[in-house]
Amino acid sequence: MTIRDRAMFELFYSSGLRLSELTGVKLGDVDFQDGTVRVTGKGNKTRVVPVGDLAQRALRDWLAARTALATPDQAALFVGGSGRPVSARTVQRRLETWALRQGLTQHVHPHMLRHSFASHVLQSSGDLRAVQEMLGHSSISTTQIYTHLDYQYLAKIYDAAHPRAKKKP
Repeated sequence: MTIRDRAMFELFYSSGLRLSELTGVKLGDVDFQDGTVRVTGKGNKTRVVPVGDLAQRALRDWLAARTALATPDQAALFVGGSGRPVSARTVQRRLETWALRQGLTQHVHPHMLRHSFASHVLQSSGDLRAVQEMLGHSSISTTQIYTHLDYQYLAKIYDAAHPRAKKKP
């Protein structure tokens, strides 16, 4: 199930999904034209988040392979060999397997992909509110907990933005 696993993990990281959101994605939730996916998160709240090009390619490859596994009436995007929706535990096990195959000794879990998404988007954009929206957090303080910026990065932003940060010649 390499094609499926790649599509799951690319979507996970590309869109910052929770594990339950990933396993809950239906076929009709992915919009390739807009490059988005509609997910239902905590509190049954629905949001639409971007899907990157690599994830879209992986999803297209998976959709071509999925037809051999899923029955025509199966709405779940990600299915297993039986044609039924993948469980959260299956996703966890598959990620662990792939991490070991890559030689990683650290325990890798699905939330790490969400955390990496948040950190990388925040580091490149500096837009905490946008990250909050994409993660589906109701509170900005929750987003701050999920993201971490190293001190050097913060110092660089400070030096560039604060009027009194620069030393006079």
